[in-house]
Amino acid sequence: MAGHFRSLPPQASQKFPPFPQFSGFMKPCRFEGEVQNLEVIGSIPPELDGTFYRVMPDPQLPPLIEDDPWFNGDGNVSAFRVQSGKVHFKQRYVRTEKFLKEKEAQRALMGKYRNKYTDAVEFKIRSTANTNIFYFNGMLLACKEDSPPYAMNPETLETIGLWDFNGQLPSLTFSAHPKIDPVTKELVCFGYEAKGDATLDICYYTVSPDGLFKEVVWMVSPVVAMIHDFAVTENYVIFPLIPQTCDIERMKQGGEHWQWNSEIPFYIGVLPRRGAQGSDIKWFRAPNAFPGHVSNAYEAYDGQIMLELPISDKNVFFWWPDAQGNAPDPQQITSHLAQFAIDPKASNLDVTPQIVLKEDIEFCRIDDRFSMSKHRHVFCDLMDPKLGTNFAAIGPVMGGGHPPYNALGHFDEITGKCEKYFVGPKHLVQEPVFIPRSLDAQEGDGYLLALVNNYELMTSELHLVDTRDFSKPQAIVLLPIRLRAGLHGNWVDGQELELVPN
Repeated sequence: MAGHFRSLPPQASQKFPPFPQFSGFMKPCRFEGEVQNLEVIGSIPPELDGTFYRVMPDPQLPPLIEDDPWFNGDGNVSAFRVQSGKVHFKQRYVRTEKFLKEKEAQRALMGKYRNKYTDAVEFKIRSTANTNIFYFNGMLLACKEDSPPYAMNPETLETIGLWDFNGQLPSLTFSAHPKIDPVTKELVCFGYEAKGDATLDICYYTVSPDGLFKEVVWMVSPVVAMIHDFAVTENYVIFPLIPQTCDIERMKQGGEHWQWNSEIPFYIGVLPRRGAQGSDIKWFRAPNAFPGHVSNAYEAYDGQIMLELPISDKNVFFWWPDAQGNAPDPQQITSHLAQFAIDPKASNLDVTPQIVLKEDIEFCRIDDRFSMSKHRHVFCDLMDPKLGTNFAAIGPVMGGGHPPYNALGHFDEITGKCEKYFVGPKHLVQEPVFIPRSLDAQEGDGYLLALVNNYELMTSELHLVDTRDFSKPQAIVLLPIRLRAGLHGNWVDGQELELVPN
């Protein structure tokens, strides 16, 4: 071992543990490099010009904690440059403090997920930068919600460094799901546990298109709970609290950061978007549920906030059970698209969901040009066992630790129809992104692009689907390598990338 790591005991094994999250298709990829002119079946419209960025947790070394969750791997960012009907691929790790220290030590040093008391050495910033990769103001932000983002060069994927917006970031944490207002182009964001582990503090802030912080509001949560995603309307920000709760004493004893709590409500915080104080937040209460990724929120004509997202009646993060060790069978977990009608002026803070789509879905996306206003089209990952996935064949090589989806869904809120694109009998699909056909195309008219796991060949593919014909792919892009399950990604139009300074 090198330098100041010499006194550490050697790691027990250089082999990844025999758990599902490190096996089969989920075996860490640990690839950096690029491949030009990927093989394409079908045709990519020549007018499609931009880059699809996505990030996956991908540990560079066997973990310190054997049964480490999939979420705890090092952030490895993929970029698929689409131009003139061709696709070029590039991939690089985010050079976090963790990544660099472990690379030097040639062993894992970070302990349990979001528990610094289990680390082998002290870290200033524990980020793995592995949850979302987001473009803003000429740079990529590799996000993990327990820390500030890391900035990366959109062209080279070189890590610029930890990014605090030139000293303006007020909180210790930065959401993995910042939002861009399609009208004002401002960044709307927040951090929870904003003053450190197990703190009740939430900090909401907005950033102008040129990178200057505007609104900054500190508020207090009713419980220390996970706030993975949030929603924004023209006049409000909405914070859905996942009933996974944190206790600092449990962490100090070597326990998990998160523990499921079925005894508390599903809290939904509503704060005026502009000119607010922390005391202005209202905490609405819904029956205990696990909220997924927000599709959208908007204000109806009567002033009510319409919040839409998948919810489950079970603990989706089953690897973090309740205090008694109870966790659901993963095969029994489903999430359905729900709407909450919330009156921000109400004195009665109890709300109930209305299920609008009973399919098992997650990773919702919309046409981002209509974000924060009333939308019609929702795109998502979907699991429908009736479509014909050959689980007997792919089961032995799937690996585990992540939710499986076998189709892309297109839900029309007006007609109630849900179209399904089945990715194949020995395939599963990751999170999609929506790409408008043109800048002035109608809402939902364009393409879905998603990474697909091919379990027969143990390689990855990109599937491009035209929303005008959801029955078949417009193009399938073949990768010569396997990319394990990722978390989130985004499409960046080529015109935006032209503005990146050299």
